[in-house]
Amino acid sequence: MTGDHQTLALLLFSVFVAVTLGITTWVGRNRRGSAEEFYAGGRLFSPLENGFAIAGDYMSAASFLGISGLIALFGYDGMLYSVGFLVAWLVVLLLVAELVRNCGRFTLADVVAARMAERPVRIAAGASSVTVSVLYLVAQMVGAGSLVALLLGGTSDAARAWTVIGVGALMVVYVSLGGMRATTWIQIVKAVLLMAGTITLTVLVLVRFHFDIDQLLSTAAERSGHGRDFLAPGLRYGGDWTSRVDFVSLGLALVLGTAGLPHILSRFYTVPTARAARRSVVWSIGLIGGFYLMTIVLGFGAAALVGPGAVRASNAAGNTAVPLLALDLGGGAGSTGGTVLFAVVAAVAFATILAVVAGITLASSASVAHDLYASLRRPHGKQRSEVAVARLAAAGIGVAAIGLGLLARDLNVAFLVGLAFAVAASANLPVLLYSLFWRRFTTRGAVWSVYGGLVPAVLLVVVSPVVSGSPASLFPGVDFQLFPLENPGLVSIPLGFLAGWLGTATSPEPPDEARHAETEVRALTGAGAV
Repeated sequence: MTGDHQTLALLLFSVFVAVTLGITTWVGRNRRGSAEEFYAGGRLFSPLENGFAIAGDYMSAASFLGISGLIALFGYDGMLYSVGFLVAWLVVLLLVAELVRNCGRFTLADVVAARMAERPVRIAAGASSVTVSVLYLVAQMVGAGSLVALLLGGTSDAARAWTVIGVGALMVVYVSLGGMRATTWIQIVKAVLLMAGTITLTVLVLVRFHFDIDQLLSTAAERSGHGRDFLAPGLRYGGDWTSRVDFVSLGLALVLGTAGLPHILSRFYTVPTARAARRSVVWSIGLIGGFYLMTIVLGFGAAALVGPGAVRASNAAGNTAVPLLALDLGGGAGSTGGTVLFAVVAAVAFATILAVVAGITLASSASVAHDLYASLRRPHGKQRSEVAVARLAAAGIGVAAIGLGLLARDLNVAFLVGLAFAVAASANLPVLLYSLFWRRFTTRGAVWSVYGGLVPAVLLVVVSPVVSGSPASLFPGVDFQLFPLENPGLVSIPLGFLAGWLGTATSPEPPDEARHAETEVRALTGAGAV
């Protein structure tokens, strides 16, 4: 990239960081310091505000950079991510949004612990939430590293490493100083910027092809080197039975995983009522649906205008397809329009990463403080406040995410998020649905359900082609691959549900009918909700 690209993009980065730090500082000086303020922003956000914040939380670097890159490289098969991420919101809207808002206070574990023995359930759900959050954070870190590497010429591993470290440090600052209120406003600002940038690029792509979608797709297919196969299923997931099953596994993880993501569930606690939570989801579906439709146009636009070869040359996983597309749409390398549009898109992508990592870090630090620390602390020892523990946890989670982000820097960010969704769908969704809808569910069933999904999901990833056994693995020089699928969802999600049923069936304790009835009334009516 030219010096103009670098200067302008870095200037826009700096402006966004300065504005968001200003919001964080202002909110930090005006907060009450209570747990409700830190975790839920005082429950004062309107459905419209929360809808934009949910969209800002959900439309991550994986969506903006990773999905478009996968479509540019693999055509039809890359669209699975767009479709899966969008369809997942129907599960959230119909099954969990209102009920979670009525049953919980701050975290997923609150919903389950409402009718179970608190200590074992909170430890299990807290551990699962932290695992999912760290996996999701790694994807954002990888996206940040790819973006800045492109900006600085794509040759400096040191620049990518320092970018990951810088993003990690900023997310700790956002969460520690501003809590949920600052994080929400950062996400709202980011959602507006991202939608504006995506709409601009989509219109420019369509203008280039005179709003002729058929011409766009035909040109993309021609430049792909695969011809019409680029527009048909099978280019990435159709080579053999393993890749086809992997396709099904990934789709299952994407559709079911959203309802188990801790940072999405925590957003329902920032509004005053269950009705407001439902209206928030309706707003977010509109925003997210429009966004994912546009990522399809951007992906095929990058294939048609930039070409898969150029995208791969810049980043093998495709994470830089959209910035390269912006450069081309603005007039190409060296042009003023290309410089400006590239810098704006790079800044929007960077803003996306910062906002999402703040939301995920807040949710995971809340799980550490509200669930793990509250369950494990000694009753008569010196106690720290939950908020203080959450701030310390944010720093620890930041360090873990930085380390893993440096390790996984060559993987596609949308693919990494697919793994996080698989773990969320395996460990969090079964226990959540059983707790809300199964009268006979017991504490043993809840604990077994979480660990029965979490442990297999993580172990299957460790022994999958993601970690070893292929040139694209985390450790390409070794081979301890035992599981053929890249995404474990097809195996680990049923195991989570099966473990929950088995734990309940073998439990010596009788189900607490009275507490279930109380939880059911509270979930459906909001009576007694916080």
